Amino acid sequence: MIRAYKFLIRPTAGQQAALSAMLRDHCTLYNAALQERRDAYRHTSKTTVRYGQQSAQLKDVRAFGPDQVRWSFSSQQATLRRLDKAFSAFFRRVKAGEVPGYPRFRSHKRFDTVDFPKDGDGCRWDATPHDPVTRVRLQGIGCVKVHQHRCVVGKVKTISVKREGRRWYVILTADQAQPESLPKTGSVVGIDMGIANFLADSGGEFVPNPRHGAKAAAKLESAQQALSRCKRGSKRRRKAVETVARLHRKVRRQRLDHAHKTANTYVRGNDFIAHEDLKIRNMSKAPVPKPDADRPGAFLPNGAAAKAGLNRSIADAGWGVFLQILTAKAACAGREVMAVDPRNTSRRCPECGHTAKENRPTQEKFHCISCGHNAHADTVGALNVLRAGLLRRDANPA
Repeated sequence: MIRAYKFLIRPTAGQQAALSAMLRDHCTLYNAALQERRDAYRHTSKTTVRYGQQSAQLKDVRAFGPDQVRWSFSSQQATLRRLDKAFSAFFRRVKAGEVPGYPRFRSHKRFDTVDFPKDGDGCRWDATPHDPVTRVRLQGIGCVKVHQHRCVVGKVKTISVKREGRRWYVILTADQAQPESLPKTGSVVGIDMGIANFLADSGGEFVPNPRHGAKAAAKLESAQQALSRCKRGSKRRRKAVETVARLHRKVRRQRLDHAHKTANTYVRGNDFIAHEDLKIRNMSKAPVPKPDADRPGAFLPNGAAAKAGLNRSIADAGWGVFLQILTAKAACAGREVMAVDPRNTSRRCPECGHTAKENRPTQEKFHCISCGHNAHADTVGALNVLRAGLLRRDANPA
């Protein structure tokens, strides 16, 4: 299996300048390759330029560009592959009838990652094995100190360098054997994602919603207002941009930390976990405008303001991130995770099976109009999710 590791690196002032130059030159290469594709297609011949052709030209580009020749050839090929993937995704969306999103030119301020496809080709992990400090060697940069906070298990396959604000990170992918499964517990659980509570499980337990984004909203609002008052291109504006980015990164790290800890708890305590197959992108869509037939150019109320608040809460909860982490941790631990259809899970009575909208009179309360069963609506949803997951598992045994 492939596992990723992310470590903070501590470059010197000279190495930091070289890393910035590397990102800038790779960004220039990316934009030049994109311009070539645009010009070729705009020609009357409608020529399509592909990755193979641009990769074959890379040797000539390096011969005439003194800025490009100092960097790894393989990393430059990886940058061209990134552009090729962007075009492949664009054509896939066009065929699917989705919003295409044509690949755009990248600013050097937003080009933050350089990939090295193979350890030993332009890069070397643990370049000084006899040094007590772990270092990664990068072509054109030198050996950079790494704050390795945990061991890397397996053979390192790829290495990436990423800039986040003023910090630099190295990201490794390592090929390692499948870890041993955790001991069986004999427990199964269903979970129901929510807003008031982050999740409720079939055992009647609730995980509170930390609302990291809402707690940081006041600071973010103040920082963004300060940013809007700054003159473009000024030193004061650059500092304001860093402040806003730092606050967003803190919220993201808090959300990830909460997701990892919650997923660990459920993976260690249960052999089987069922959850709702949520279509989060569809759930967070803005409502369709309602034109007013009596007043041309005017629109009727459509609840857009309330839906925007709900969408912020959904994004702040981070359901998608949590479910991805839960699935990955379960795979490593030998646990089984199954997604089930979420329709009517909080409207179906777990006692008699009666399904009706009236069974849920409020957001939290469940009262079956057929048998009179009372419970918390989220707990009822988790029970129904678990039962649906067990039925699906038994119907399709591995």
